[in-house]
Amino acid sequence: MTITLYGIPNCDSVKKARTLLDSRGVAYAFHDYKKLGVPELALRRWVGAKGRDVVLNRKGTTWRALDDAQKASVVDDESAVALMLAHPSVIKRPVVEIAENDATRFVVGLDLDALPTS
Repeated sequence: MTITLYGIPNCDSVKKARTLLDSRGVAYAFHDYKKLGVPELALRRWVGAKGRDVVLNRKGTTWRALDDAQKASVVDDESAVALMLAHPSVIKRPVVEIAENDATRFVVGLDLDALPTS
């Protein structure tokens, strides 16, 4: 099993997910997308698997700080991906990518029960 946790280190939800995985002894790679950027192909996989309305965080301060034209520009997956690439802080955090046995699943947002136990 390969696990990658995407997020930013100072986010409370990311901190909670990392603490839980660490306490369970789960090995994972942390991808800080403030420093490393958001991989476009990964973002497209998340949107394809979970839907843009799950991945795009419309409740956070970054979304609220966008002007009305930027918010209105999100009309489909392409425009949502473009906005999230330009403003990574509007991506719901954390995103955990779990690859196992030729299948990959994604946990978007803080869902402690959905995170691996070992």
